[in-house]
Amino acid sequence: MDGYDYVLLIIEGEYATLKRVDNGEEMFIAMALLPPGVDVGNRVHYENFEFSLI
Repeated sequence: MDGYDYVLLIIEGEYATLKRVDNGEEMFIAMALLPPGVDVGNRVHYENFEFSLI
């Protein structure tokens, strides 16, 4: 399974909006699923059902 890279666009309380780098698709996701310390503008990688900070 290939992974995907996202940029964190917005944090709204307990949720964040991510934008996929390769096609611009947006995803609304709970902050609890993202790595600790992630902030607006950070890039994250999604693979095997988990996110990691790039």
